Amino acid sequence: MSIQLAESNFQILGCFPVISQLRPHLDQVKFVEQVQYQMKEGYKLAFLEVEKQAVAVTGFRISTCLASGKFLYIDDLVVDEFKRSHSYGQQLFQWLIEYARNHDCKHLSLDSGVQRFAAHRFYLTQRMSITSHHFSMEL
Repeated sequence: MSIQLAESNFQILGCFPVISQLRPHLDQVKFVEQVQYQMKEGYKLAFLEVEKQAVAVTGFRISTCLASGKFLYIDDLVVDEFKRSHSYGQQLFQWLIEYARNHDCKHLSLDSGVQRFAAHRFYLTQRMSITSHHFSMEL
């Protein structure tokens, strides 16, 4: 088992089967191109690999704002639905915390859909707090 940043096209594409479970609207053909585009804006993709297969994937970025200072924001965090209950999510989450600390972040945050009750239980178990409501509108 190892956790690493996806840097090659092969590694990025290897994350698709897992991340598409969270983001089913993604197109496999355009996935690598989309991730590479986002990487130019600071997005990083990391994966937990077991037996040469990604079983948990996270997409994140480091940013700074007036409200929080420097922080790590988790865009995506998902464990393969057939590999859950093996602590892979917790291991990847702990890796994100260490990554944030090693990059001098003061906070780690994410948004989660209101319907994702299992994810909310996981985040609360990881000692996260619900600190705000996220509002949005399509344009």
